[in-house]
Amino acid sequence: MRVVVRGVSFGYDSVPALEDVSLEAGEAEVVGIIGPNGSGKSTLLKCIDGILKPRVGVVLIDGKETERMRQREVARWMGYVPQGSSSTFPLTVFDVVLMGRRPYISWTAGEGDIETVSRVLKWMGIEKLAWRQFDELSGGERQKVLIARALAQESQVLLLDEPTSNLDLRHQFEVLELIKDLARRGGLSAIMAIHDLNLAFRYSDKIVMLHRGKVFAAGEPSSVLTRENIRTVYGVDVEIEGASGFFRIVPIGPIRDPPDINISGELYSK
Repeated sequence: MRVVVRGVSFGYDSVPALEDVSLEAGEAEVVGIIGPNGSGKSTLLKCIDGILKPRVGVVLIDGKETERMRQREVARWMGYVPQGSSSTFPLTVFDVVLMGRRPYISWTAGEGDIETVSRVLKWMGIEKLAWRQFDELSGGERQKVLIARALAQESQVLLLDEPTSNLDLRHQFEVLELIKDLARRGGLSAIMAIHDLNLAFRYSDKIVMLHRGKVFAAGEPSSVLTRENIRTVYGVDVEIEGASGFFRIVPIGPIRDPPDINISGELYSK
């Protein structure tokens, strides 16, 4: 399954959010979308999924424009995982995952839908949570359930908006290892917006760096996550370490213009 985003632009009223954004995600590939807050990461994922309609540009799945597809057909191919969930409804984990079968269900769930949900829960290793209340789960458990819901759609494309947000360090690794494994074993295409640059480098096959709604750089992680690119886009100076096969970005501090010095030698700001 190949996803192509070609020349997508979008704006909220008169405020531009994306401008001429293009990217590709191939089968069994994880594409990381990075950039500062407000750079357009979440908006881009919503445009790909069809939640938002681009002002110009197209999104294609295996060469077919999603805008020409019925919404239910798009939902069968793409699963969207939002930033957590604020749901307070008394739903069990099984019921939440079953919601992923909506593109296939007319009125009530059939035996095949129940089997699909059971299979996905087992595949995700959360079958023991099936009859727990969703709003009683930990953040990491909820995130796994939301991914399971997307997989229950039998999606070939996963769109994930900050899949590690509000997770502790262990659960961050667990969720990203899961996404990487799903792409490799299941042949899925995964596109994820992510803040942590070190995690983006480790778990992405390709990275797209957004800056003010535009693609600033795209390609292999090592070619995108350079000191110069990070300084320009994030306004932060970093050291990049790559010894012993490990890659690590170490923040030094924000970049500031050197202070001016007046005649008396006192510092003052512009």
